[in-house]
Amino acid sequence: MLPKLVQTSLRCNPSSLLARNFSSLSTSSFSSSTSTRPRSSFDLPDPRTSMSYQKSLDYTSNKWNPQLSKIVATIGPTSEQLDVLQDVVRCGMRVMRLNFSHATVEEVELRVKNLRACKGRHSMITSNEEVVTTSTGESTIHKNVRAILLDTRGPEIRMGKLANDHSGHETIHIESGAEVTLCTTDDVRDGGSTADKLYIDYSKLASCLSPGMKVLLDDGAIILTVTKIGIDGTSVICTADNSGELRSRAGVNLPGAETDLPAMSAKDRVDIKYGMTKDVDYVAASFIQNAEGVREIRAYMEECAKELVKEGQWEEGKPLPLIISKIESQSALSHFDDILEESDGIMVARGDLGVEVRAHNLSYHCIQTYDVFTFLHSSPQIPIQQVTNAQKEMVAACNAAGKPVIVATQMLESMAKNPRPTRAEVADVTNAIYDGADCVMLSGETAKGKYPVQTIQMMNEIISSAEHFTKHSMPGPNLQARERFVRGQKEREIRGLIGRSDVTKTVDSALASATVAAAEERDAAAIMVLTSQGVLPRLISAYRPNVPILAFCDNTKVAKQLMLHRGVHPIHVGDELINTPTAKRGVRAIQYAKQFGMVQEGDNVVVVARESATESDGLTADFATMKIATVP
Repeated sequence: MLPKLVQTSLRCNPSSLLARNFSSLSTSSFSSSTSTRPRSSFDLPDPRTSMSYQKSLDYTSNKWNPQLSKIVATIGPTSEQLDVLQDVVRCGMRVMRLNFSHATVEEVELRVKNLRACKGRHSMITSNEEVVTTSTGESTIHKNVRAILLDTRGPEIRMGKLANDHSGHETIHIESGAEVTLCTTDDVRDGGSTADKLYIDYSKLASCLSPGMKVLLDDGAIILTVTKIGIDGTSVICTADNSGELRSRAGVNLPGAETDLPAMSAKDRVDIKYGMTKDVDYVAASFIQNAEGVREIRAYMEECAKELVKEGQWEEGKPLPLIISKIESQSALSHFDDILEESDGIMVARGDLGVEVRAHNLSYHCIQTYDVFTFLHSSPQIPIQQVTNAQKEMVAACNAAGKPVIVATQMLESMAKNPRPTRAEVADVTNAIYDGADCVMLSGETAKGKYPVQTIQMMNEIISSAEHFTKHSMPGPNLQARERFVRGQKEREIRGLIGRSDVTKTVDSALASATVAAAEERDAAAIMVLTSQGVLPRLISAYRPNVPILAFCDNTKVAKQLMLHRGVHPIHVGDELINTPTAKRGVRAIQYAKQFGMVQEGDNVVVVARESATESDGLTADFATMKIATVP
């Protein structure tokens, strides 16, 4: 079935194509005594208007209705205390981002400690922990599997600390037309930057710039034009193109300049090793330029693991943090395919990605071209008009590779100061969900904004509305993402990245495809996966089902590292299911899900697992099984 689907012309309507193929698979393989087949999202939408559908939604229902796309939230001074963080978790944060560009060790310690003290529905279920029911009827226990993402500072270039900035919140004013000298000497390094003399922490600044080039400060808030290079080779004289305020340690971008920044700074190395002692689940690698940078970070983590094992701070064989490569430069876009292949996931970091732009480089061709990546690969700059197009291309590529993708930066930025977002921000989040993003991310809105809890709640509601719409009225985006993955797997096989003889991967992929078809055919409330390494939940997620995937894991690390994947809700059950007889594991999983309100009596569920059986003659065989059940 899959090869036929892959070989079909892309000019066909992808929605009807997938509906035809998956529906036939479902009908032939999973027949039942029921005479009428329930409507599934493989079908074309019924002729209801979107407005009538929106009126039919009940947002006040207490029934568990989880969002499929996840929220990554940066935790900072306004959200790090336990009571606020508990509300942030309750409202939908699945992954806590720690921004190591700003956070101190003490702040990280507090945030990690408080996150692990939070309670939530998606929690570690063990037989020796008592389930507590709150006044709202929500089940909680003492631990949770919210994941932690360590976001490195990266080999970026930054300003120094401003003079007399004791609070860390002071700014200086730069006037348009003023002369500003950029220095790399130690005499202005710590607290010596003023409006006419700024410290820049890149020693080769003067050698990579020339008169006429631009220097962008604080995400382009201040634009400087280079007028002269200092004769001492440690300073660059510039003129300010515009007026504005600057804060301490603001980021610096050098559009068009050739730099030799490493994949990791010395600070990154210290931070990554420290993060591993705190058991972080992901490392977001900032300013990745190429695939070699990803390999370098992974090799470094392997070295750290060996050292930490000797120090008793790491378990032998424990999974390393997964690497999420941040795409935020022209170089990264040019090497995107190779970076994606080496990475465990991608973050579309739209802030820096959209900073390095010159208006005079734009042309009718670059704005009108359909092949966005071809233009971006060949252009020395990234036109800001193309950032959204690049986002869509990268999300689609991640869907095809079956790897999680996070869309980040300025998603609900106005809520840092206001209790409600702008309509444009709502549209931005909604369209990221339509594009196929596994996660959307909040930065300053939750780290230092006035309304961190309300921001999470609002994003959750936007995601819910977008997913309801794509499920019931416009299923095209999910079907297209599913088709991209099927095509992507076939292309990887052709390129030799997946061998035909790799039985485990091909069997698991077939099982994942059939599972999604069965869930849609039977109108299942959930897909339940019993997993030890997380392979099956990831594959099932790649086929974009419209129902939650409950991943029952016997390993906490595996559970947390599933959190970024769309639709996957990991539940850590320790050895409980392993010690349960094989024939009863599915029943026990259903009992867990029902106990926590994830499914209800009468719901259809699809239970998937890999099992092994041994005959009396000693022959052992592994089986991939799928069962359809009704919750008693």
